[in-house]
Amino acid sequence: MSTFLDFGLHQSVVKALSNMGFEEATAIQVQTVPVALQGRDLIGQAQTGTGKTAAFGIPLIERLNENSGNIQGVVLTPTRELAVQVAEEINKIAQFKNISALPIYGGQDITRQIKALKKRPQIIVATPGRFMDHMRRKTIRLDSIEIVVLDEADEMLNMGFIDDIKEILQEVPDNRQTLLFSATMPRAIQEIAQQFMTEPTLISVKSKEVTVPNIEQQYMEVAEKQKFDVLCRLLDIHSPELAIIFGRTKRRVDELSEALTKRGYGAEGIHGDLNQAKRDSVLRKFKEGTIEVLVATDVAARGLDISGVTHVFNFDIPQDSESYVHRIGRTGRAGKTGLAITFVTSREIDHLRLIERATNRRMERRSVPSMAEAMEGQQRMAIEKILEVSGRDNLQAYKTLAEQLLEDVDSVTLVSAALKLLTKEPDMTPIRLTEEAPLRVSKKKFPPKGKGTSGTSGGYGAKRPQRPRTGESRPRSGEFRPRTGESRPRSNDSRPRGERQR
Repeated sequence: MSTFLDFGLHQSVVKALSNMGFEEATAIQVQTVPVALQGRDLIGQAQTGTGKTAAFGIPLIERLNENSGNIQGVVLTPTRELAVQVAEEINKIAQFKNISALPIYGGQDITRQIKALKKRPQIIVATPGRFMDHMRRKTIRLDSIEIVVLDEADEMLNMGFIDDIKEILQEVPDNRQTLLFSATMPRAIQEIAQQFMTEPTLISVKSKEVTVPNIEQQYMEVAEKQKFDVLCRLLDIHSPELAIIFGRTKRRVDELSEALTKRGYGAEGIHGDLNQAKRDSVLRKFKEGTIEVLVATDVAARGLDISGVTHVFNFDIPQDSESYVHRIGRTGRAGKTGLAITFVTSREIDHLRLIERATNRRMERRSVPSMAEAMEGQQRMAIEKILEVSGRDNLQAYKTLAEQLLEDVDSVTLVSAALKLLTKEPDMTPIRLTEEAPLRVSKKKFPPKGKGTSGTSGGYGAKRPQRPRTGESRPRSGEFRPRTGESRPRSNDSRPRGERQR
């Protein structure tokens, strides 16, 4: 067991981590923090939920000058939500130091961001597109940047930000430190590391360390047309405090959230087409418990860090093992247990097996619950409510009424009536969802058994020419010339920028 005292951190940082409830360092923190504190470049392969934000947040706070009002650190993230979450955690780590992090992302008023930049934060946490906007406007000065962090680099690649990242890395000072975190190492990310990093240390957290043991993982074989009724039965049986339901498409999310609302569940959906104000409103309701069910696409849920999620339902099986690990990682946090249930059609069983193989974890097959089991679940909840209230001391005002009722009705009938009143009987309002085709994914996308989900390291052991840590320019390949006014080559992603920023 390693504690944060073992890293030789400033007392104010140790105190902040203690206040945050961090008692011992995670595997990725143990391996990355000492390297990053030495000022060396590093690549960390780690999934969401392994503590990687603190793994780079701690060195940022330790190494930056709190007496300087210049921007010294930049963290690039794939989504708005992740930018906000990362900035919040960094600010918590810096709560006893004069260092602040500012989230910058698309969809927010840029004038408001420029005003916030005048307060001189030392760290910017940004989506690449909006960071580029500020670079062009000269509202973010790059000359004092000492540390650049690429968080979830493979996801930024998937969302079409690779060219923006390259241009940003070309523009920031050459003598910076670069920390790259990615769940997988596709060739494009390896090329980024080879071109823009100096002899990076490769640190990998294996799959056995990223698969959360306190998440119970189940699957049910369900026909597409029966999925929604089965989902409702499960919600009635488990009565989750907070649940996230994952759908494959925006249309699916819209239809599911509307259908759940029709049947009396407190549900709302988030996906890439929602404006920022609506997204913020939905997430606030979910965090506060005003709604108990959040329906989301993979991209919209990326970076969400909501405590208290008890259940995850994969209404549609995810595309790959990385998405699966990310989805179920929304529950079972902070030492608490969670339940993840995945729906598969008969034609998707092979795909499920590939996910199991890639994650080194077998899911437990469960039979589809009956309507009677759903009813029993709701009755059990009603009994628990009555027992909970009966244990309180503020019932005196009701005892006289109860005695009067017992004069006319026997006790069993009276309690039965109370249970019926409190029991939410299954709602069978007709619902029609647009059917989704079974998922067909090539088996080549999954690593062989025993390799986990972290990909391959791709030859980082070889030494590259030492990058000068002075102001002189870094040698560039012909592909990455400094800008000369011509249009920058774009990625093949056909989505509009606003969608990729999400």
